[in-house]
Amino acid sequence: MSNKLFSEGKWQESIARYQKLIEYQSGDAEIYWNLSYCYRQLNLLNEYFSTLQQGIRFYPTDGRLHFSLIIDLRRNGRIQEAILSSDNAAKSLPNDYTFQILKYLTVPSIYENQGEINFYRQRYTQGLRDLIEQTSLQTTEDQHSALTGIGRLTNFYLSYQAQNDIDLQRQYGNLVHEIMAANYPQWVVPLSMPKLQLNNKIRIGYVSHYLHSYSGTLWLTGWLRHSNHESFEIYCYYTGNEPDPITQQFQEYSDVFHHIPDNLTAVCEQIIADKLHILVFPEIGMNPQTMQMAGLRLAPVQCTAWGHPVTTGLPTIDYFLSSELMEPENAQEHYSEKLIRLPNIGVSYPKPYIPPVIKTRSDFQLPDDAVIYLCCQAPFKYLPQYDFIFAEIAHRVLQVKFVFLRGTLLQPRLKLAFAAIGLNSEDYCVFLSIPERLDYLMINLLSDVYLDTFTWSGGNTTLEAIACNLPIITCPGEFMRGRHSDSFLKMLGVTDTIAKNEAEYIKIAVKLGLDPAWRRSIAEQMSQNHDRLFDDKACVAGLEAFYKQVVQTSS
Repeated sequence: MSNKLFSEGKWQESIARYQKLIEYQSGDAEIYWNLSYCYRQLNLLNEYFSTLQQGIRFYPTDGRLHFSLIIDLRRNGRIQEAILSSDNAAKSLPNDYTFQILKYLTVPSIYENQGEINFYRQRYTQGLRDLIEQTSLQTTEDQHSALTGIGRLTNFYLSYQAQNDIDLQRQYGNLVHEIMAANYPQWVVPLSMPKLQLNNKIRIGYVSHYLHSYSGTLWLTGWLRHSNHESFEIYCYYTGNEPDPITQQFQEYSDVFHHIPDNLTAVCEQIIADKLHILVFPEIGMNPQTMQMAGLRLAPVQCTAWGHPVTTGLPTIDYFLSSELMEPENAQEHYSEKLIRLPNIGVSYPKPYIPPVIKTRSDFQLPDDAVIYLCCQAPFKYLPQYDFIFAEIAHRVLQVKFVFLRGTLLQPRLKLAFAAIGLNSEDYCVFLSIPERLDYLMINLLSDVYLDTFTWSGGNTTLEAIACNLPIITCPGEFMRGRHSDSFLKMLGVTDTIAKNEAEYIKIAVKLGLDPAWRRSIAEQMSQNHDRLFDDKACVAGLEAFYKQVVQTSS
């Protein structure tokens, strides 16, 4: 009966039933798992975590309970508990490589202070050495366990520390490659470039878990839509399973479209069978299966792009397709791949449809007379050393509201930053939950200023804000991942709101807050120049020239 209620999504009723089963000690690991899942759905986090911990006490070798506990503790900013739980799991399941990775490589998703960043970076650096040293690929069992482990995790959060990751990524990339080579020795040998006969087309493959509406791949639709089908044959491989109207676009713009969800071997076999000239991973580092595939040699030339804007460190990825406007002069020092700077912003981003304003601020409990600064990035993009900026702006602009859209993880830090200059963060910071896309665009249209994040700037979020003509303040960082918004504004020709440093960022933010006429003139300039930025075809011409040159020189 309890499982029937569970399958129907009746969480409260299921909880009562599962608790009775546990009381009578007639439970098993599955019951703890289901009960924790019910709490998760109801967002009862303390009950969720304590149920997982209770289940682990009774069933210490149940990997699923351990994994969920560790991942969600980290996601909710409880890093010390996540690390303790990782150690515990590694002891209980010493032959499960997943928990070796978590034991050594867990870093926070959000930091309390700058010192923590250095501490966890050193911990990761040492942990990676220890993990590599302790990785054994001698037996088939070892090989399969390592393969499963890297198929469940990526080291996604490392690059949010805002440092040059090339050395650490190389070490991790080589480890991934060795694990893949041990499991698939037939797929790591170099491949020769297929000969191009007269009138033959160059076969380009794009493979991703995210060929649907997703920030890491949305830009890719432009490359495909504007591609020259007389010279190129486009193959797409969709390895995820959340098809939507964007998936239909990918299908429409491809000559061949394969949907092969969650089946590593099948998708690799298909790519090999298609005898591509070039294989492109639009993002590597977000989805574990993509990372595994990228550690193999499935085409003579393999590239990645800035869906996840960090070097892969993989010896099997030859080129990183970036943007001439985003990269600093010394950019090659940040990449293990050969860096290719495509014209302009490097992508042909489709101009988003922006609806008319059909809601008011009061629909979101926001005051009409406030100056609203939109802060719409994920919490892990906000580093603690920049928290003071919000307080400084609030100190100088009356009636200010900072609107955060991705949960309340930053609340304790902001409280400290505002208190440091005698302000109460609750008077200025609003945390909204905006599940619907229409509401998200409404918030952009109803806001006054968009505050970009330091060190890792907005990508899709900035492009959508530009489409809404919302003035954007940005300060370019050291690495490409901190220079997206900077490049978009340069392409637009609207550069007055690009700051050189933190002090100038605050100054511009304050001026925009206090000077509605200047805000309007910036918005007007943005509106007039959309065509410079969206649906840019110059980058596609540059991309295809690169493809042709690579095939010719490799033949």
